[in-house]
Amino acid sequence: MHTITTIAWLTFHEARRRRMALAALALGLVFLLLYGIGLGLIDRELQQSKTSLALLQQFYDFIVVAGMYVVHFLTIMLAIFASVDTVAGEITSHTIQTLVTKPVRRWQIIMGKWIGYALMLIGYLCLLGGGMLLITYMLVDYIPPDPLEGVLLLILEALVLLSLSLLGGTRLSTLTNGVVLFMLYGLAFIGAWVEQIGSLLQSGAAIDVGIVTGLIMPVETLWRRAAFVMQSPLSQSIPSPFSSPSIPSPAMTIYALIYMTVVLLLALRSFQTRDL
Repeated sequence: MHTITTIAWLTFHEARRRRMALAALALGLVFLLLYGIGLGLIDRELQQSKTSLALLQQFYDFIVVAGMYVVHFLTIMLAIFASVDTVAGEITSHTIQTLVTKPVRRWQIIMGKWIGYALMLIGYLCLLGGGMLLITYMLVDYIPPDPLEGVLLLILEALVLLSLSLLGGTRLSTLTNGVVLFMLYGLAFIGAWVEQIGSLLQSGAAIDVGIVTGLIMPVETLWRRAAFVMQSPLSQSIPSPFSSPSIPSPAMTIYALIYMTVVLLLALRSFQTRDL
């Protein structure tokens, strides 16, 4: 356990040394600042127009979910860019041999890296998501339904991407691994929209396409589930970019947990058999 903890700390320190985490943190703080200013200005206009309380809550609901979508996207980008080179790059540069030649098991290297990046992603997401919710509460005294479940779902999607990145890094080059991850995310993104449009048009084939892409890459499915739990029933009934006629079931959360675990185990197995 001490070995894994040490590698996790070194991984976290390496991300900080490359200033990647600091740049993401700075941009995240800028986002929170802009979100707070924008929310304050919008709320002032709504209050001056004497908007009803029910309609005010719908506006707040939409703004919070829109902000969470930005948090979701920033976390996905950080998960990919931070981890895409951590195994593949070290294999290419042969720096990984400084670890594997020591009395350290290969699975401990992968687990240490996974834990290090996982803690970084969780901290980043909690800072942005929690900060956004705190700003909303302080400015307009509003908290969306089930914010904790929504943030946990966003954490899970980041960990799914992290596990896929480590698996790809054990066999692919850095560039190829990054391209594959972005293509898989693009596939999931398009598949989710195909499913939504198919639900509106009552097209069973289109819905099936979305379900299959969600099984291949459950990241966008987790986002849609998070958006659903963080909106009121009235907001869900009003057409918007974040309302969903096809709601992912809670079973998809369990599937994503199993998916993440299996992919991580495959990464451990793949690195164990990799010729270095």
